[in-house]
Parts: sequence; structure tokens; C-alpha cells
Amino acid sequence: MFAIEVRDHMMIAHSLPRPVFGPAQAMHGATFVVDAAFFTDDLDENGLAVDIGLATEVLKETLAPLNYQNLDTLEIFAGKITTTEFLARHIFQRVADAIENGRLGKGSRRIRKLRITLHESHVARGWYEAEL
Repeated sequence: MFAIEVRDHMMIAHSLPRPVFGPAQAMHGATFVVDAAFFTDDLDENGLAVDIGLATEVLKETLAPLNYQNLDTLEIFAGKITTTEFLARHIFQRVADAIENGRLGKGSRRIRKLRITLHESHVARGWYEAEL
């Protein structure tokens, strides 16, 4: 299987209001490095799995509504615990929608699997991955 992975980042504020999260229950900031990996079974006539430029644009546009936001105040996250894993799935769903809508050009049809990884720090990361 072939893969192309692109990277961006987002800076957010949020709280995780449950005792299990210890000090992270309080409002805090996080800068996530976000990777999106697009998997295909084959390459196109140009030797590409997907267009890296289009993949980069889609990831950037997906993160834009979250960047510099307090997630606790966004209506789409009302009543949700915005853990790294939760955010990875949220971003996955938005990128998957872009793929379904052909935003990665002809390569959209070849993408079989998508993985979104959020790096919390140099020692911790989480991801959501699924077949499309």
C-alpha cells in the first residue's frame, strides 16, 4: 500500500472536566502537530498516490475553524470531552468528507484508508484511522 502524509498544526484552548484528567481539568492550551496520511493501493499515471498540494490544502482548511479557538465554547463540541482521540476522529471525519467530495482531485477515488495523528508533545500522540 502507498501512503502520502502531510502535516500542519493547530493551537487550541480547552478543558477536560473530569477527575481522571487531573490538572488538565482546568482550562489549558495545546499546540497539536497534525498529520494526515492517505493510503492507496496503486499510483496514478503520474506515479502519485495523491496530490500532496491538494492534501496539504485540505488539512489546512480542516484545521482552520479550530485554530486559536477555545473548544469549550464551540457549539459543535457542546457536551463533548475534546480529548486528543476525540479531536483526531473529528478531523478524520472532516477530511473524509473532503475526500468524498473529490477535493483531492482524481486521487480521491483511489484513497482506501485515512489516518489522522495528533502529536500532543514529543512523547505523546494519538490517532484515528479507518478504511474509507
